[in-house]
Amino acid sequence: MFLGFWLWVPLLSKLSIMVEPFLGTWKLESSENFEEYLEQLGVPGTIRHLAALEKPRICISAHGDKVSLRTETSFKNFEISFKLGEEFDETTADGRKVKSIIRLDGDSLVHVQKWLGKETTVKRQIVDGKMVAKHTMNNVVSKRVFRKE
Repeated sequence: MFLGFWLWVPLLSKLSIMVEPFLGTWKLESSENFEEYLEQLGVPGTIRHLAALEKPRICISAHGDKVSLRTETSFKNFEISFKLGEEFDETTADGRKVKSIIRLDGDSLVHVQKWLGKETTVKRQIVDGKMVAKHTMNNVVSKRVFRKE
């Protein structure tokens, strides 16, 4: 009986198991160096300052063979859906048109964006029940910590 059960486990379950620690709704708890990171991306000063003050919610879910990551803020909501390990086109919150790929690397969900010869990485990990996102561009690193709602 146990073996038969695993023969019909859908892809959703396998994908959900892989990303399970990240699934759910997360609220920003703390942020370090985010405005400096946004400056490296080329985000204008006024927008950088407002974005750094935001306390976004991030909702991560899995459906079929896709993962969705929805970010909700007081001034803009945006969502990406992707298959792990497959490149996709993304328009970022600040309007950049990028080629993105998101993959699991051990216990990390690694998001790489490339555009105009530039590259940035967001590495998400679950640490002590919280999601820690490290945003890196050039030599600037921002750390944002989210608690699960």
